[in-house]
Amino acid sequence: MKGVGGAEESPPPEEVAGEEEDDESTKEEQEMSEEKKERLAAEQDEARERAAQRQGMAIEELIHTERTFLKHLQLCSLNIRSNLDKLQPPLPNLDGMFQHIDEVMDVSARLLSLLEQTQMHPSDPEFLQFLCDSFLSMSRDIEMAYKEYLANYNNITTLENSYKQREEQWAEMVKVVKSSAPEINASNLTFFLVMPVQRIARYPLLLQTIQKHTDPAHPAYATLTQAAHTAVQLNCRINEYKRFREVSDKYKRTETLTIRDKINRLSGHSIAKKTARLSQFLKHETGMVPQAKDEEFDQLVAFFFVIEKGVCELHENMEAYLSHLQRLQSCRPEDHDLEMEADKGALFSREIAVALRQWIYPEFERRLVSLVFKPLCSLRELLDGPRNLIRKRRDKLLDYELLEEKSSLSYEEQAVANTYRTIHALLLAELPQFNARSTQLLMAALGNLSCLLGDLATDMEQLANSFTQQLPHSSMDSGEFWKWAEHSVLEAGQSLENLCQSVQDELNSPIVQPLSSPAQKRLKLLRDRHGREKIYQLSGPVVGTRDLDLTLTKGELVAVLSEMDTRGDRRRWLVDAGGPRGYVPASKLVCYQQVAQATPASPYLSATLPAPASRRHSYSPGPASPGFSIATPCYQVCAGYDFTARGSHEVSLRAGEPVRVLQPHDKRGNAEWSLVEAHGCKGYVPSNYLEVLPTMVASPTFPYR
Repeated sequence: MKGVGGAEESPPPEEVAGEEEDDESTKEEQEMSEEKKERLAAEQDEARERAAQRQGMAIEELIHTERTFLKHLQLCSLNIRSNLDKLQPPLPNLDGMFQHIDEVMDVSARLLSLLEQTQMHPSDPEFLQFLCDSFLSMSRDIEMAYKEYLANYNNITTLENSYKQREEQWAEMVKVVKSSAPEINASNLTFFLVMPVQRIARYPLLLQTIQKHTDPAHPAYATLTQAAHTAVQLNCRINEYKRFREVSDKYKRTETLTIRDKINRLSGHSIAKKTARLSQFLKHETGMVPQAKDEEFDQLVAFFFVIEKGVCELHENMEAYLSHLQRLQSCRPEDHDLEMEADKGALFSREIAVALRQWIYPEFERRLVSLVFKPLCSLRELLDGPRNLIRKRRDKLLDYELLEEKSSLSYEEQAVANTYRTIHALLLAELPQFNARSTQLLMAALGNLSCLLGDLATDMEQLANSFTQQLPHSSMDSGEFWKWAEHSVLEAGQSLENLCQSVQDELNSPIVQPLSSPAQKRLKLLRDRHGREKIYQLSGPVVGTRDLDLTLTKGELVAVLSEMDTRGDRRRWLVDAGGPRGYVPASKLVCYQQVAQATPASPYLSATLPAPASRRHSYSPGPASPGFSIATPCYQVCAGYDFTARGSHEVSLRAGEPVRVLQPHDKRGNAEWSLVEAHGCKGYVPSNYLEVLPTMVASPTFPYR
């Protein structure tokens, strides 16, 4: 402040004191803010240190619990399982208790190996990045292993409950579990087998705990967030797969119910449900309601049924093939005298037959069953599940279409809709893989069959070559071989002709030789009793099998008393054998006549014999000799069965009634119907109702055609 003349004036004392106080307060505030900042910085450092410690503890907990988890599973799968295998009597289906546990142990061991092989300490900032990368890289394998185990866990609990029903056996199991793991307070297998169920659900909690204590500015924070999200999604997919499997297991079972069981299952609800389905199905068939179509699903189902048909037909063919192969092996031609010449060829044929029956065919059958037939049986059983699911999906679709028409659904209706969606989604996801695997198995079975048939042909060729090298013609050149073959064929033809000649000689020989004295006496006795027209002769031996049947030899003479039995059966005649009386088949009787020449030659063989000069007794007629009246055999067409006409173009017949055949076919040339005349009427009758019988022999054994 300046005064008069340019001199400065000093400030008042009060102002000077105020300025000094302001300076002191400013300094105090600065000192306090610095202390506060230092305190806040210290608190933040402590918080970061605590977070790092908690993060490290969470990481160590993840590794430590994973190590303990794997140790317990190995103890259960190796020690306890081996001791349970020693129990007597053996536990039924013990392997089902440990199904898919090896896959869980494998992924756990691999994850631990990745985390332990690194040289970094869990407190190292870079270790968190490595941990997250390892988990993400193995997430697919973890899901595949755990989802199968969890889907099968209900079967494990069911099996364990079945063990509990047998108190003594269950007590032995508990004793084995406690003695195998004394350091662990476990009383049953569930203590160990439930661990994978708990472990897969703990991964998201551990990773989220690590994320909670990790600074967002940490370099691995983004990867950690992704790993935690992946763990959550992994559990969701496993739960969804488990739900799919439960629905699949519920509906793919094949039940064999009796009619009584099905009736007992009927209720008002089930009847109403089936009625609604039938109504909806009829609406689809009549076009009243359009049917929902899914081209992708329809193609999958059509391909599945093609595979099923191929598998079933191949299985049936292989079953028949194995049956024929076993029957072939039961044949032992080497044990029979085939009247073959005792040369090397005959000897070799026997040795080849023995080798085929004892070594080649049994080995071929064993490989065929193990490589083709058993896989086909297993594949055919596997087809039942998808087929039942497809049928159940079709039923649920009818229910679902009815529910779509409603604006709001009840809890039960919502469950029905969810069941249809689950089955549909399951089939769309699993049926393509099933079709592909089934096709591979079917092609593999066909490939194995082709290879086995090729091996069989090779073995048989080697077997034949080992013997043909020792035959005389093996060293011949081409020209000499064909000359030898032609000579062998001609020689074999001559042998066959000689065989035919011998058969012809046997056929053309008289059936009955000249009668002996007892036979002549019996003939005279029967003629005196019954007359000459009642005398018949046996064309073959007869063995009695029923009451009042006679046992007679070929050529014996009898007298016919009745051309039917007491029941009217014309196939059994009552005869007098010169003493005993009884029944014989009518087809074995021919009218006895005396002839002067041999029977004519058989029409089936060309060789003939000159007629014998001496007079013999025979069945067939010949020229009449003096003192005998010989009649030519006559045949009559009769009705073998009763037939009732069904129209004016047919005619009714009674069994045994004689008819006259006008045409052996109908107007279209069909031989199944014949035009006949009977009792003055004409009409058609079935051809197989007619029988051709001798006028004196009523045998219905020759059907008329």
